[in-house]
Amino acid sequence: MKIALDATPLTVPSGGVRRYTEELTRALCDSFPGDRFWLLSDHKAVLPFARANLYAGQGARNMLERRWWSWGLQGEFSRLGIDVFHGTDFSVPYLPLRPSVMTLHDLSPWLDPAWHAEADRVRNRTPMLLRLGLATMVITPSEAIRRAAIDRFHLQRDRVMAVPLAAAACFRPTPGAERSPPYLLYVGTLEPRKNIGLILDLWRELRRDHPIDLVLVGRRRADFPEIPAEPGLRLAGLTPEEDLPALYSGAVACLYPSYYEGFGLPVLEAMQCGALVIASRDPAILEVAGDGAILLDVRDHGPWMEALRLAVTQPEKMRPHRARALTRAEEFSWTNTARLTRAIYEHAVQRFRK
Repeated sequence: MKIALDATPLTVPSGGVRRYTEELTRALCDSFPGDRFWLLSDHKAVLPFARANLYAGQGARNMLERRWWSWGLQGEFSRLGIDVFHGTDFSVPYLPLRPSVMTLHDLSPWLDPAWHAEADRVRNRTPMLLRLGLATMVITPSEAIRRAAIDRFHLQRDRVMAVPLAAAACFRPTPGAERSPPYLLYVGTLEPRKNIGLILDLWRELRRDHPIDLVLVGRRRADFPEIPAEPGLRLAGLTPEEDLPALYSGAVACLYPSYYEGFGLPVLEAMQCGALVIASRDPAILEVAGDGAILLDVRDHGPWMEALRLAVTQPEKMRPHRARALTRAEEFSWTNTARLTRAIYEHAVQRFRK
């Protein structure tokens, strides 16, 4: 097959959708060497890695093609002979001239406008694309999101498939990563939905009795206020992926009290490093983490403090949680994600022909 994927998410420096697009493309290229893959965007795409069966699109070639989702993609499809297009970030072409697959990462743009101050385009466009049937098939990262998408957008059940993500192979336990002073860790974009305020409150209360730091890793989104400096707080910002396994492995606990998730990739990354993960009881996180993390209600402060105090004062009692995290993480791989996704491409082609 000749398969095109939307490369737009690769233009941002970090985030779950970028990680998804890059890792899925890599796994597809490696798992299906007989297929050819193109990364397409309205500007000439820059390949994030090299593979013999991976190519970069040239982008819009004239004024008409600058209307990318209407005409630009169609021009690229015709020139390249594309069989199926995968919109990796909530969108597909406006003209259904070829089979297409849309990944619907979550429903957060429609649940709380404060979570996505600049998501009006997705908020307005994606429901129309789904309602008009322009996406031949829809992928969600979890069954929780699949059920919610079917209910909200009134989609046919056989048109929506859940395909779990995975942590990259570089995420594995790093022996001797513990550092002094000890620290709590958050990895992810600093944005309203992630409930960073709870992390800061928990750490400040814990720090009154224990010498422990807090490390926040990830870019700050424009709609999230700056966090003032204070003793023990490290704002690490964007951090190279190769540095994350040691950070996960060395943390007293990795906190992820998100209000809402489509999958919760940092949770799985931390688990694959054997970290102690304390996260929210969000349906998608519950589905992904299983018994590999401590999952708590974000509305109840007390159990979070109890878990953190235990992690600091009696870390040996947390070893079973770390062991279960490693066992659970073994159930996920990008190879499996690629195989399931490739099967959906085939299904989209067959469905489109009907």
